[in-house]
Amino acid sequence: MKNKIIIIAAAAVALAGCSNADKNAAGAGANAGVDAPVEKPVFAVNAATAVQGQISDYLALSGDIISGSTVDVYSDVAGKVTRLYVSVGSRVSRNQSIAAVDPSKPGMDFVPGIARAPIAGTVVALPAQIGMTVAQTIPLARIAAGGALETRVYVAERFISKIALNQSCDIILDAYPGETFKGSVTEISPTVDPTSRTMEVKINVSNSGSRLKAGMFAKVRIVTEKKDNIVKIPAAALISRFGEDYVFTTATDPEDPAFLIAKKTIVKPGILVDNVLEIQEGLAPGQEVIVKGQTMLNDGSRVNVVEHVQPLESGE
Repeated sequence: MKNKIIIIAAAAVALAGCSNADKNAAGAGANAGVDAPVEKPVFAVNAATAVQGQISDYLALSGDIISGSTVDVYSDVAGKVTRLYVSVGSRVSRNQSIAAVDPSKPGMDFVPGIARAPIAGTVVALPAQIGMTVAQTIPLARIAAGGALETRVYVAERFISKIALNQSCDIILDAYPGETFKGSVTEISPTVDPTSRTMEVKINVSNSGSRLKAGMFAKVRIVTEKKDNIVKIPAAALISRFGEDYVFTTATDPEDPAFLIAKKTIVKPGILVDNVLEIQEGLAPGQEVIVKGQTMLNDGSRVNVVEHVQPLESGE
């Protein structure tokens, strides 16, 4: 009887211990659900700094470098070319002898006529050859006056309103990689070609050092609009949705200064040139804008800037 009582008492103690353990476990689980903080996701992004500087809009065209002023040399008589006094590249003065043309015929001897340079300059072409027969209408040589060079480009009809005299131009040639030559619009055709729907524009080319040669191929940028002291950012930062234009800037998280957050900032974009965007309203120089990874963000999202894009140069 005594042994039975001892066994029943031990079983009761064991059951009570299990019941208390279950209650403690349940209480711990309930406390964990209430007190454990919910971690916010952190998005990896790239950022760049808004800068203040200049932006220039332009038309990109191309054309050949030609002599600014050329004159052909003709003979006063028809006959056979018997002598050439110059070669291509020769510098000549006005009235200098270019070629001798003998008008003699069988049984008739005449004094050769001398074709002379009508202007001073450089011989850029010499179609005449000794022994060839020429008429008064066939040019013997071509002379370019001075060192003046120009290029002719053709502007599409839809861009005509952007072209004006004296607009500055940047000229790039494959012969001089990395260099930019300067020029300006000197002549605008008064008519539009009805076939190509283009307008001819002449641009003078600065040729300091006489490094440029007629016949070179040139890439031309006619600057149609230039703005100074504007705020600009990489164009990739702009988001346009539901009729709004905005960017995400970075700021310190007010809940935890150890983190950065993305702030939705409404902006007014201006002109876009070579992936550089003018911002007319909404941003100040020095503000950091997110340029990659922003499409998944919301206002207030936590971000981690993993790369800072190289700042734009003020002259770009």
